[in-house]
Amino acid sequence: MFKENDIRPQGLMQGQSERLTVDINRLLKYKNNFIDVPCPACNSVDNYRIYKKYEIQFVSCRDCETVYANPRPRPEHLEEYYQYSENYAYWNRYIFPASESARREKIFKPRVAKVLDICQIFNVSTNTILEVGAGFGIFCEEIKKTGVFQRVIGVEPTPDLAETCRSRGIEVIEKPIEQIDFSNNQIDVIVNFEVIEHLFSPQGFVLKCYEVLVSGGIFILTCPNVKGFDIVTLGNISNAVDNEHINLFNINSLTILLESCGFEVIEKQTPGKLDAELVRNKIIAGEFDVSNQPFLKQILIDEWDSKGEAFQFFLSANLLSSNMMLVARKP
Repeated sequence: MFKENDIRPQGLMQGQSERLTVDINRLLKYKNNFIDVPCPACNSVDNYRIYKKYEIQFVSCRDCETVYANPRPRPEHLEEYYQYSENYAYWNRYIFPASESARREKIFKPRVAKVLDICQIFNVSTNTILEVGAGFGIFCEEIKKTGVFQRVIGVEPTPDLAETCRSRGIEVIEKPIEQIDFSNNQIDVIVNFEVIEHLFSPQGFVLKCYEVLVSGGIFILTCPNVKGFDIVTLGNISNAVDNEHINLFNINSLTILLESCGFEVIEKQTPGKLDAELVRNKIIAGEFDVSNQPFLKQILIDEWDSKGEAFQFFLSANLLSSNMMLVARKP
């Protein structure tokens, strides 16, 4: 069974938390200059306050139920945050190397297989694939190994991570995709894993991806699902709710965004495997009380060994996991 400790080794997370605090404090210097925005999915301005975390206010859209940071840091604040992030430098130096083997086998190889399967099913050309937010470079490395694509490009604006990608022999562009000129470069497939939730303007990002894809090209993305079990159950104590995840979509609202930008959504999944364990870990740590929720106590504590895995499978199979994947096509 896939475990949280496989990708976030317990012994390293205290150091990560300390560095995240430094990053948050640096971001909050600009709090008085944060800006109000409409819903990042449907552009509605009808919302209500739902929770606050790290001094950042989150609201829920009354029309499509996207949860988002509002007011939020301006684009220049976010750019500075990621460029000088101690948290990401720590992940790059310690957490990613320590968890690389597990991530490769349990996350990235299955993702590569999924991408190749989609390309085959929908008869997609395989000249060029681009990963936005290439991170530690494992996906690009694994997709290159298959030899299916003639060219593999990583986009990674965080300097430490971009350098790691280069050290793996990956062609990497060290700037946000919105700032890149692809006029001579038409892309067949764009993938982005856990990226869109971080962006000031998800719509601008999706429109840019639509622009650079060839007709019939495929856009694949994963991100948190705010209507998934972990987030619905834990609310603002969920690890998915943080200062960086300023857009928390659900399957319907992300579909609305993609379709408004011209895409045709052709597949929707919630392949997450950690919801049940994430909630269980909060209970064990004393951060979430289930004394008045006997069903959750039964499944997640008392009968975990016999029912935990089946419960997680049920969540994933029924679009109830807090991690979702959507596949869209440019007509």
